[in-house]
Amino acid sequence: MWTIVNNQLLKSFEFKDFKEAFAFMTKVASEAESMQHHPYWTNLYNKVSIYLNTHDEGDIVTALDYQLSEKIDAIYNSL
Repeated sequence: MWTIVNNQLLKSFEFKDFKEAFAFMTKVASEAESMQHHPYWTNLYNKVSIYLNTHDEGDIVTALDYQLSEKIDAIYNSL
C-alpha cells in the first residue's frame, strides 16, 4: 500500500534477490522516462523503496504521482 509521508507517496518492495530488484527498477525506469516523471528511490540488495512527488508543482503529491504509482504496482504484480 502506498502511504503519504512528508508530501511524498512512499512504498517499499521486497524481492528474492538483487538481480530481481534491479530488473524491477529497470522496468520502472523505462516507464518513468516515458512519463517524464522520475522518482527518488533507494535500493539495498533485495529491497527497493520509491518516493513520488511532483517537483514542478512544489514537491507535492499530484495525479501524475498516482498514475506512476499504479504503473509501478502493475510492474511489480507482473513479476
